[in-house]
Amino acid sequence: MKLLQSFPATHHELLKHYYAQYDAGIQSGKYEPFVYPWGIFGAALAVVYLLIPHQTSPLLRRARFLAFAWIACFAAYTIKYCRARNMTSAFGIGIISAWSVIWLATILVVNDAQTDFQRIERLEGVTGKSTDPGPNGTLQEVGKGEIDTHKAVRTAPKGPGHLGPGQRHGPFAWQPYPLSPFIERLDWVLDILCNFRGMGWNWQISGLPPPPKWIQEQLRENSGSELSKRDPRVGLDGTSVYQTRSELLWANIKTLVTGYLFLDFLKVVMNHDPYFWGIMDRPPPSYLPSIIANYPILLRLYRLAVSQYVIKWSLQTLFCMLPLFVVGILGPSIIGARAEPWMHPDTWGSYSNVLDRGLAGWWSGWWHQTFRFAFEEPSRKLIAMTGINPRSITAKLLQLFIAFLLSGFVHACSSYTQPGYTYPIRGPFLYFTLQAFGITAEVFLTKAVDWTGIQKHVPKAVRRFFTFVYVHVWFYHTSPLLCDDFARGGLWMYEPVPISPLRALGFGVDGDSWWCWGGQWVYLHRGNRWWKSGVAF
Repeated sequence: MKLLQSFPATHHELLKHYYAQYDAGIQSGKYEPFVYPWGIFGAALAVVYLLIPHQTSPLLRRARFLAFAWIACFAAYTIKYCRARNMTSAFGIGIISAWSVIWLATILVVNDAQTDFQRIERLEGVTGKSTDPGPNGTLQEVGKGEIDTHKAVRTAPKGPGHLGPGQRHGPFAWQPYPLSPFIERLDWVLDILCNFRGMGWNWQISGLPPPPKWIQEQLRENSGSELSKRDPRVGLDGTSVYQTRSELLWANIKTLVTGYLFLDFLKVVMNHDPYFWGIMDRPPPSYLPSIIANYPILLRLYRLAVSQYVIKWSLQTLFCMLPLFVVGILGPSIIGARAEPWMHPDTWGSYSNVLDRGLAGWWSGWWHQTFRFAFEEPSRKLIAMTGINPRSITAKLLQLFIAFLLSGFVHACSSYTQPGYTYPIRGPFLYFTLQAFGITAEVFLTKAVDWTGIQKHVPKAVRRFFTFVYVHVWFYHTSPLLCDDFARGGLWMYEPVPISPLRALGFGVDGDSWWCWGGQWVYLHRGNRWWKSGVAF
């Protein structure tokens, strides 16, 4: 990046440099474009394998390790050799490839999806089969989840096939891996591959609320489930759940509009500041008050705050689009129970988690929990295999550090595939690893304070204030590892909105326009092999 500091007057010039760098890398053969359909070969094999029933075949069941090995090799090849022209796609190559390895390890290696997992589905038209037949249906062990633990449950009896999930009807029951009809099995497999938080599955993450009481009553009647004692209207972390379609749609529409306007404002701010282009040594923009621009501590706080809000609102705006599409556009008539409003709770918890539990509350309660199940399962399996007491400090530390090491791995891979000069290990990987140390220190400090008994004489507001200070002092010193790396890599030059009201009013930089999604986003690429030809990003 030092070579670039003399010429970029705006981020547009730097983008042109990255585009030229990408074109040169492709022409020289140093990199390959990420093309479709080649890009889906790894996931396609996972889908094909999961569509083949293997409950009664030990050989096929062991083949899931080979399927995972193929996916891991495919992801490693993609991260090493494939690049994208678009900033978001370049980042996505790394993070999606790394996540595919962890997620497929969770459902193929740590667990066996076909035998360990079940989902909530309507009784009529649903077919399922296990190795233990029972009266009026089949028996299946539900070994995960809060609603039903280690209970033999009665699932839907085998019945006539149907054309798709929209034709299901009747009350709800637990549905194991379905053998027929094929479309039922395909729907089940795609759901397990895409449902990372597990809402509606027997392994849903602990922070999510249980299903509504009336659905729990049906599960108890049809599958022998126990009723949850928790409030189905809110999760343990304060996650909101919606009872009606209109409630869900209005809440997510408000989030979408708010996020759109906020991201437009933040993007204009970032376009004026060379730091967000990845050029660290240039002076801050002239519009900043002198009290911020002239004091390094305040300048860092300002840039970290902007970075945090861009990350948070980018994710929150993106996440709200799924329920709008699934519930608002497709609906139950097309995809059945997956479009029920209670299936789509918010992705963010209450900020009170941070004030009450500090760093642990930030990462396990307030921040989105999309990756939580996959980050927790390897340590759970390791603890079970080694015989460590799951409630011991050793087990809890093992769970904590493995989860953050996996998170560091995912974000380091996304750093590696960005166009700018980044530090995947000394940046994102180290950042997430340090979070485990920060939480550990926080826990021991809290226990030491509790041992003195002083907390009984300190008002809750004061305790929250000191917790808030600890969290943000910690992030002040560690977050540059991540945010600086994002900036150097070029991520902050992505365009989150197609139409910018602020840039239309003249608040942009030279070269900005009200239309922000111009240029070449996709193109047809002809490779030296047929499978390396297709649509490139």
